[in-house]
Amino acid sequence: MSQFTTITTTEALAAFCADAKAQPYVTIDTEFLRERTYYSRLCLIQMALPPADKAKDGGGPAVLVDPLAPGLSLEPLYDLFRHEGTVKVFHAARQDLEIFFHDAGIFPTPLFDTQIAAMVCGFGEQVGYETLVRKIAKDNLDKSSRFTDWSQRPLSKAQQDYAIADVTHLRAIYETLKAQIDKTGRGPWVAEEVAILLDPETYITRPAEAWQRIRTRSNSPRFMAIVRKLAEFREEYAQTRNVPRSRVFKDDALVELASTKPSNEAELGKSRLLMREGRRPEIAQGILAAVKAGMDDPHPPRPPKEVPGQPGNAALGELLRVLLKAKADLEGVAPKLIATTAELDAIAQGMRDVPALHGWRAEVFGRDALRLASGEIALSAEGGVVRVVELQ
Repeated sequence: MSQFTTITTTEALAAFCADAKAQPYVTIDTEFLRERTYYSRLCLIQMALPPADKAKDGGGPAVLVDPLAPGLSLEPLYDLFRHEGTVKVFHAARQDLEIFFHDAGIFPTPLFDTQIAAMVCGFGEQVGYETLVRKIAKDNLDKSSRFTDWSQRPLSKAQQDYAIADVTHLRAIYETLKAQIDKTGRGPWVAEEVAILLDPETYITRPAEAWQRIRTRSNSPRFMAIVRKLAEFREEYAQTRNVPRSRVFKDDALVELASTKPSNEAELGKSRLLMREGRRPEIAQGILAAVKAGMDDPHPPRPPKEVPGQPGNAALGELLRVLLKAKADLEGVAPKLIATTAELDAIAQGMRDVPALHGWRAEVFGRDALRLASGEIALSAEGGVVRVVELQ
């Protein structure tokens, strides 16, 4: 098992971060809790540096930073995040970055995400860290501590071993993937995806837009207006008090309330799906106010217009899926990285403001997708291999 040091003081953290600034990269991971809060609670930060001598076995220094330690300031870490000379390496960085953005308004740059890199290198869609450890580092992880309580102190040996393994193996994974990406010249592909992770808009949830995540279908603008106001109230309440949305009321209760439209506490009390938390006075009053606001909304949301069915749209969509699979196989990348199912459907319906039709995706897939849609090319299968056939 890898050796590591536990950091509980600002001075020790500053010393490690100073050493990290002299290195080409540092691997980073976090452990957190979110079951009882709206925002994740940071409980542990793991970091590891590259080996000082690659000719020798073992890696460089590795640490577990305890952000819950009394008096510990994370400012030295944030200063490292701002240091452009050291690449910060994460795997599936989105949740980690969300924590740092919410807690300190900062992103670690430059950033390298090995999950994105693995998709570019043909390891599949949203490949897990455990898979990369097995395939690249030639080791197996003990995942038994994954869902333990990371706020408890002291951490068990099993928790510590699990946590440090998340960054020590990451060194070999990063170096392998980085070398492959440099060889193929696909650094811009990775950079385009990383830019999304470093965009503050990725992590901002606006209460007024929360209704768009509610899974319900209705042709009634009034029903959707109430859904919108209820979702907005719930999001604001959850954010302000840092509690999960489900602790305010769940989606099924929200849809029920939008259907029954209670106008007073007696009618609200008849709800079958509203749990005890949702019946507390401050929430109950918020629900009633949201329902009324939805009923009075002069500009209720209109159901999205159906795109008129064009003969062959469905068939074109299927052909685009075949083309995507062929192009992804040819390039050795995950199909989802190039285009999503929704994007394929949009192209089949004649839409052109689609990510798959811009940037490197256009070169790999988008241009031929448009040519297929316009009848300039066709697809043929020969010996199980899909080929593009020029028609004009």
